[in-house]
Amino acid sequence: MNAVPDDLTPDDDTHSPAGDGWSEDMELAPAHPGDREPADSDDEREGERLQKVLARAGVGSRRVCEDMIEAGRISVNGRQVAVQGMRVDPATDKIAVDGVRIEIREDRVTYAMNKPTGVITAMSDDRNRPTVGDMVGDLAKGLVHVGRLDQDTEGLLLLTTDGELAHRLAHPSYEVRKTYLAQVSGSVPRDLHRRLRAGVQLEDGPVKVDSFRVVDTHAGQSVVEVVLHEGRKHIVRRLLAEVGLPVSRLTRTAIGPIELQRMRSGSIRRLSKEELGTLQELVGL
Repeated sequence: MNAVPDDLTPDDDTHSPAGDGWSEDMELAPAHPGDREPADSDDEREGERLQKVLARAGVGSRRVCEDMIEAGRISVNGRQVAVQGMRVDPATDKIAVDGVRIEIREDRVTYAMNKPTGVITAMSDDRNRPTVGDMVGDLAKGLVHVGRLDQDTEGLLLLTTDGELAHRLAHPSYEVRKTYLAQVSGSVPRDLHRRLRAGVQLEDGPVKVDSFRVVDTHAGQSVVEVVLHEGRKHIVRRLLAEVGLPVSRLTRTAIGPIELQRMRSGSIRRLSKEELGTLQELVGL
């Protein structure tokens, strides 16, 4: 027997064309597709409708997301979506809007912090020194810091609940660039950028930068920008000291496409789904 929709019961003012009642054998006219949510089916259990997932991710209302699909602005796993009603698995499928990957899983979050000097990059410390863990508190369960910043170095630090993302961002084989501003003593030789790009020998092996430039020079002090994907301890300080430029202040301003910008010292912000998607693409997730 066909199930009777809630809006067609004997107590309603709605009657069948045949008379005052209705028969169990009568065929009910199908509802308009837009009048109600579709019933669960085997397909529903295999995934969720794409527009529903997009709306939940904050891309827009379902109607707006349907218009974006119609306009060819949405892709799933690298293929443009051309029809409505596609079902996706938020745990495994990769969805992009206008070519930009977005994070659709709700169980993974990533934060950017402007770490102050004097704070150690650890979630706890048995010597009661101030830590990153003290700053984030119970912000999210399972947060881990991505790589480290020295106690005397300030600036951008990422924290995430996604262990694989943290591993890839920190591992040198993925060559994620980190950008630093360093205040140094002394004048900067004109050809230093060539030397740094060619490589400088340190006690634990050679290191070379991805880029180097002088930002400002004043009263015997210079501010330089160093970009590299090395992750060894004190690498920027040791590198610049080796070429005669001891560092008095060091700030990390970017990790890949994520920038510190105008974040106040000690502040924390959650990365947008677009930023997180860009990071995932960068490391092949």
